[in-house]
Amino acid sequence: MSIRYQSTRSNAEPISSAEAILQGIAKDKGLYVPTEFPVFDKDFKELANGNYQEIALYVLKKYLGDFEESELKDAVDKAYDDKFDTPEIAPIAKKCGAYFLELYHGKTIAFKDMALSILPYLLTKAAKKLGEDKEIVILTATSGDTGKAALEGFADVPNTKIIVFYPANGVSEIQKRQMITQEGKNTYVIGLRGNFDDAQRGVKALFNDRELNEELNQNGFLFSSANSINIGRLVPQVAYYVYAYAKLLKDGEIQEGEKINFVVPTGNFGNILAAYYAKQMGLPIHKLICASNENNVLTDFIRTGAYDIQREFVVTISPSMDILISSNLERLLYEISGRDGTFVQNRMNQLDEEKRYEIPSQMREGLKDFYGEYATESETLNTIQKVYEESKYVIDTHTAVAYCVYEKYKQETKDPTKTVIVSTASPFKFTKSVANALTRDNQEEDEFRLIQVLADFAKIPIPAVLRDIGQKEILHRTECEKDEMKEVVKNILGI
Repeated sequence: MSIRYQSTRSNAEPISSAEAILQGIAKDKGLYVPTEFPVFDKDFKELANGNYQEIALYVLKKYLGDFEESELKDAVDKAYDDKFDTPEIAPIAKKCGAYFLELYHGKTIAFKDMALSILPYLLTKAAKKLGEDKEIVILTATSGDTGKAALEGFADVPNTKIIVFYPANGVSEIQKRQMITQEGKNTYVIGLRGNFDDAQRGVKALFNDRELNEELNQNGFLFSSANSINIGRLVPQVAYYVYAYAKLLKDGEIQEGEKINFVVPTGNFGNILAAYYAKQMGLPIHKLICASNENNVLTDFIRTGAYDIQREFVVTISPSMDILISSNLERLLYEISGRDGTFVQNRMNQLDEEKRYEIPSQMREGLKDFYGEYATESETLNTIQKVYEESKYVIDTHTAVAYCVYEKYKQETKDPTKTVIVSTASPFKFTKSVANALTRDNQEEDEFRLIQVLADFAKIPIPAVLRDIGQKEILHRTECEKDEMKEVVKNILGI
């Protein structure tokens, strides 16, 4: 029987995976979650014989049972093709006593490619399956990486438009240039004068604006999302955790059934939630290590059970994690509360009104799978330098946060479990910070010239997608205030 999907905020009738993907967010403002977790019916040695595409198809079939296998295979084959610059899709590098799962070999050199390469195919197939003939408007907030990956995935996809809001002064120069040079007649990029939380809050408000949605409907449009609030974005991320385990088993690094740890640099909680889903399926995971930067709201929650956003928002050198409202945490709350939609609804209301909530002490037992810690700015830079000096391996700022937290975890727990560091971006995505960490005395300020400086210093090739990034024509120049998002969207759609 196909797994169905339930909102985190109510006990409304569950819907199919196609409906959940197309809607993006539930009508009651909740997020869709599977009514039950599928389990592995193959042993891991058998999975270890498969390549990335085969493992991804296996995972998708488990979660998206109302899609035909041929539909999912077509989506997988088109998503994970030669747009990735390595045959393995997600290679693993053994460095500094850990395994780095490199998720940045797609067209936008960040881990969001792993899911956003396939979401357009799942979304358009879902629409066709459900007989939906309206033009789908993908509305997305980004802290830097989701935006470019979504734009790349949906550019010129028939019967879609994609509108991306990003914090105008809260992303790296390379992230910004990747977005504002995006080609495609259906792509729209808007710089928001605010931070990511403002952008995410504004996008959610538009999804939940009944008057606006009625106007869209009358004009032949339908909102959907490419953020990880969309279950069609989250489920493909489960696949790379399964792949990592299978790959380590195949390479003889672990024994079948041996538990491993994953360290995930985390802002919106989607990436580490996908690992949690993999664990619920039966993947042998010991500890999920949640690594934060100085916006360490998740560290505090995991350690105390209190989620409190009444704190300074810090703009850091790991900007994709500069988030205080972690949307996907709602899905974890739903699980650890015994799937209590009323409890989740009340806590989300409390967060809106009081800017904090707390879970009862007995519920904190549900957080035992997690360990939370954070890295300061100086620790992040020092970690980049340390890893390079020890192994000549170059990591980006987000991966450095993860490795720094892993070092703290080992020191605190003495846990000898073999550990995978989820490496979420190419070092070239955050060239200025990485180059400064490695060279320290470098005076070059231009982030685009620094690409060559970093390549020469570390003797690593520049990704093809960045070779001419500084010369590409800027196609998107629109900026707006937080209270202008609705008007901007209406103007784009001509309504």
